[in-house]
Amino acid sequence: MSLNPTVADVTERIAARSADTREPYLERIRAAAATGPARGHLGCANLAHGFAACGADEKLLLRAAERPNVAIVSAYNDTLSAHQPLERYPRLIKQAVREAGGVAQFAGGVPAMCDGITQGRAGMELSLFSRDVVAMATAVALSHDMFDAAVALGVCDKIVPGLLIGALSFGQLPTVLVPAGPMPSGLPNAEKSKVRQLHAEGKIGRDELLESEARSYHSPGTCTFYGTANSNQLVVEAMGLHLPGAAFIAPGTPLREALTREAARRVLRAAPIGEIVDERAVVNAVVALLASGGSTNHTMHLVAVAAAAGIALTWDDFAELSAAVPLLARVYPNGPADINHFHAAGGTAFLIGELLDAGLMHADVQTVAGAGLERYRDAPYLDDDGELRFARAGATTDAGVLRPAREPFAADGGIRVLDGDLGRAVMKVSAVAPERRVVTAPARIFEGQTGFLAAFEAGELDYYHVAVVRHQGPRANGMPELHKLTPALGVLMDRGHTVALVTDGRMSGASGKVPAAIHCTPEAAAGGPLSRLRTGDVVRLDADRGRLDVDADLSTRAPEGAAGPGVGTGRELFAAFREAVGRPDEGASVFA
Repeated sequence: MSLNPTVADVTERIAARSADTREPYLERIRAAAATGPARGHLGCANLAHGFAACGADEKLLLRAAERPNVAIVSAYNDTLSAHQPLERYPRLIKQAVREAGGVAQFAGGVPAMCDGITQGRAGMELSLFSRDVVAMATAVALSHDMFDAAVALGVCDKIVPGLLIGALSFGQLPTVLVPAGPMPSGLPNAEKSKVRQLHAEGKIGRDELLESEARSYHSPGTCTFYGTANSNQLVVEAMGLHLPGAAFIAPGTPLREALTREAARRVLRAAPIGEIVDERAVVNAVVALLASGGSTNHTMHLVAVAAAAGIALTWDDFAELSAAVPLLARVYPNGPADINHFHAAGGTAFLIGELLDAGLMHADVQTVAGAGLERYRDAPYLDDDGELRFARAGATTDAGVLRPAREPFAADGGIRVLDGDLGRAVMKVSAVAPERRVVTAPARIFEGQTGFLAAFEAGELDYYHVAVVRHQGPRANGMPELHKLTPALGVLMDRGHTVALVTDGRMSGASGKVPAAIHCTPEAAAGGPLSRLRTGDVVRLDADRGRLDVDADLSTRAPEGAAGPGVGTGRELFAAFREAVGRPDEGASVFA
């Protein structure tokens, strides 16, 4: 199948736009690679420090500088269920590398926060900033010039993009990412959401709500809805930075362990990560995200990751690709199934195979598994002797979850870019009913989610309106996710009210049935149009036409409002960062 014209055109434009940044990046990492293992040029005291804690055999190998040394960078902690299984990985990796004739050292740990725990709390102000802390911590780990390759361990939200950005700063090193896999399916996500709405209405108490949540989030592994964490895994696999089929194998299983060991061996002969992450790989990542109905967080994260490799990705690229890429998966919040159902229905191997057959992905790319994305049509399994094998994926086993490209759930990928009087925003429409994608209603202004929730509890929002929650951007308070609003907005919709959300904050991967224009830029704290909006102004959100307008002349008004008080954790710790932070469409990052 020849490459889809839109995919080809977008890729060519990205390459042309990136010429002035990509070439210097490649020159830098190729020059670094040409000098050979950096530790071979270290002073004797430097090198002795680097292997002082190694065993005798490992010291001999590193002294001779003839065998590869692999850095392990891990986001392990016990607080994130998705990261708890990573505790055992360094031992497996070290053993596999040693059997392959090399040495592996634990080079550094990176912070990993759980957005599920910090939702609606002051800690969420640190969430987006944490990506750049992870990137810097990864770069610190790799900065010792002791390594020939790297294995990066991480799963969730900001952690994987941070690991990628940091690894790309040492793009001459082959790097493989290794996930942990999802927890077993628990309480169905739709039932969990219904319980949350009942609690928001005051119909059930805290005990019932906690029981529901505990049945949903119940064991080690990634949360099973298709939010940013699971979007990370699918996107990384589509970029060729996982082993084929590695994304959604359950933790604690023999197959998961075999994939981890094989990743450690493969990285010894993989291409440098800076060569793998080229314009084609970036477009493949966006296409896979769109075809699966993935997280809108990646409209920021992929922009920042691409920039770290000298590639200029824009929201216009997302919008144009979205119009050409069909929606092939229905995973919650886009449907009732969870990520385990997606995997059982054919998973990444089927999805990538369909996109390749439709000419929607670049096949001629480099991956950690070797040349060509065709390898990622194969799914891993263990043979009768317990050896890791790969076999071509068959047809989908559940057309209610995963479909072929000729019979998609929708003709487009479900992410729309909106432009208009209120700036530029992103809207995820794959979970929004078609009849709810156009909303014209008076604005109700809030300076934070606390004010909105108080108004809801007071019964003040039982009418058609557009809730505008402003001063939630990166410069204001770190751009927290606003999922605490979702149950209340869902209740209002179920009561028959036409409502929508417009915000310069985030709703991200779990955005559901509520029509929401998010990541609005320029943000209110930067004097953007939202700061000039007033309660009662009639807002028109039109996802079909890609418009976000207001029936008022904003040019005659002065900015108003400020971020709600809170306790200011993010504001206190990241005051300097907030002065330098980029716009959401630029990756909202000092690295972008």
